[in-house]
Amino acid sequence: MIVNNNYLNNIGRINSGQSLRRNPAEEKTGAVNDFGAILKDKIAQKEGLKFSKHAEQRLQSRNIKLTEVQKEKMNEAVNKASLKGVKDSLIIVDNMAFVVNVKSRTVITAVNNNELKDNVFTNIDGAVFA
Repeated sequence: MIVNNNYLNNIGRINSGQSLRRNPAEEKTGAVNDFGAILKDKIAQKEGLKFSKHAEQRLQSRNIKLTEVQKEKMNEAVNKASLKGVKDSLIIVDNMAFVVNVKSRTVITAVNNNELKDNVFTNIDGAVFA
């Protein structure tokens, strides 16, 4: 028979009302901080994109209707841009262009296929074709 002394010690502490918490010095490791950073990043990736008031106006005035598939493509493109350290990205999806602030995951403006020609995009530091 194999006996796990740690298990028995923990049961003894529970029965005596002692806490199972470890020494606070043991808890101050980088692993906890790394986990928190990874968790925040994953949550941000799942939240999706936000649209600024300006972008919503452009979507409406230019009659741009995004499907769920297109939104998912944009979300994946923003994730790729984020991994590369891009701050403001031009994202091209199905002949439409979007300028997105990667950190805040906010679409700043939108341009449809008819207005892409002869258009100049400024204040971007990366582009993703989705």
